[in-house]
Amino acid sequence: MFIQTEPTPNPNVLKFLPGREVSDTPREFRTIDEATASPLAESLFQLQGVTGVFYGSDYVSVTRAPRGPDWTAMKAPILAAVMDHFVSGAALMRDGGEGPGTGDDDSEVVAEIKHLLDSRVRPAVAQDGGDILFDAFDEATGVLTLRMRGACAGCPSSSATLKTGVEQMMKHYIPEVTRVEQVL
Repeated sequence: MFIQTEPTPNPNVLKFLPGREVSDTPREFRTIDEATASPLAESLFQLQGVTGVFYGSDYVSVTRAPRGPDWTAMKAPILAAVMDHFVSGAALMRDGGEGPGTGDDDSEVVAEIKHLLDSRVRPAVAQDGGDILFDAFDEATGVLTLRMRGACAGCPSSSATLKTGVEQMMKHYIPEVTRVEQVL
């Protein structure tokens, strides 16, 4: 098995591409406790310096501690853990580790926001090893809050991406949106 690596705009996140489907639903693990839902995430958190794991459709993004070991020291053990997991044929998630359901009771505006996120925004940020999720929309003020995950969380350029990219697109297609903010 050959696993490629790609840098992301976030210097503390590296993308690992195993050349196969990883997850049909993006998933993020920010602590060792959250990682117990996935054997792969749990094994990655056992490695020194790993502070986050994110599964995309065909990649695994790993976040390292800003003051931890550098990528040269971390890359080989991460590659080994990813390879061992996929070669073993083990399930990505343990029982009960399914993601959240979809909200069928969304307002028309929220449904439009989610559709625009899914069709235009999320595919673009997935190329950089991250994800952006809908958090809330305040219909009274027009403020849309989004949650950044994977390489996007903590990325130095994420606020610029939100303001110049996502906010402008949302305002253009959905006039009810007046502002976009990030939820941590």
